[in-house]
Amino acid sequence: MTVSITDVAEATGVSASTVSRALRGRPGVSEEMRARIVAAAAELGYTASRSASSLASGRTYTIGVVVPYVGRWFFGTVLDSAEKVFSAAGYDVLLYNLGSPEARKRFFTKLPIRKRVDAVLSLLIPDPEEAAALRSLDVPLATTVGGARPGFTVVGIDDRGGAESAVRHLVNLGHRRIGMISGASEPLHWTTPLDRRQGYLDVLADAGIEPDPALEADGGYTVEGGERAMTELLALRHPPTAVFAQSDEMAMGALRALRRHRLRVPEDVSVVGFDDHELSEVVGLTTVAQPVAAQGREAARLLLTWLDGPDAGPPPPVEMPIRFVLRETTAPPHTGGQR
Repeated sequence: MTVSITDVAEATGVSASTVSRALRGRPGVSEEMRARIVAAAAELGYTASRSASSLASGRTYTIGVVVPYVGRWFFGTVLDSAEKVFSAAGYDVLLYNLGSPEARKRFFTKLPIRKRVDAVLSLLIPDPEEAAALRSLDVPLATTVGGARPGFTVVGIDDRGGAESAVRHLVNLGHRRIGMISGASEPLHWTTPLDRRQGYLDVLADAGIEPDPALEADGGYTVEGGERAMTELLALRHPPTAVFAQSDEMAMGALRALRRHRLRVPEDVSVVGFDDHELSEVVGLTTVAQPVAAQGREAARLLLTWLDGPDAGPPPPVEMPIRFVLRETTAPPHTGGQR
């Protein structure tokens, strides 16, 4: 049986017009009710009639999504949550996975997305030339990574502030030799590693701790990279008593390296991550939680809102809340503060 908008309305106890506004990202619907309606539409398998809508509007009813690593948890979670909102509103997703410099260059040179989509959700940070290429498509643009940029609506978090809260927690526990496992910003132009590193350095400066470049290691935002980086830090003549990992996946790799070296967490080394990955609670990881799925939903909603009012221009940027989550991987250092 074909599921109608009336079926979704009956399932959620609201009017069909409310369902329509919610699925199209229009105002006048609370976020709680919008989430209920989107979930009900997805569960029932409802999609708007694309043929009738296309004839009336001239739209393709397709949203382009460009990602650097579709298989990584953060990007996959954002994509999944955004796709559910798009699908419930009657849109398909056209996905481009640009995980290599070659794929990225080819995409921005040829722009195969042109005239095939009504809007673009970019989960990578374009350089100035790439941003100009996306703006030349003359469609609404949104992103969930990096800071504000002309022509885009941005949904994100305070990466610098989140890193500050993580490192300040370690300083308040009494740690003075604090390592950091990060990821390089090149070649994908990420600002996240730079912002989180600056938060780390700011807290060290406030605490009167001289930064030591030897205490910074590149973990590539993967579990394997985090394990490798932690092993490098442990090989130092004076290893850290605590480590801030810029992502939970790298923190999990660090935990694996510490376990392999028969070091106890947090008695020997404290570890704090960033993201609140779905497995972080399982391993008891102290971390900075960001609402990853909610960022995808909000970016999708803003794109749909922009599509319904293109003359108004991009909606203002949205900063999603973050929070510090205390679990079992942090504690004061050994007596004396350094090993």
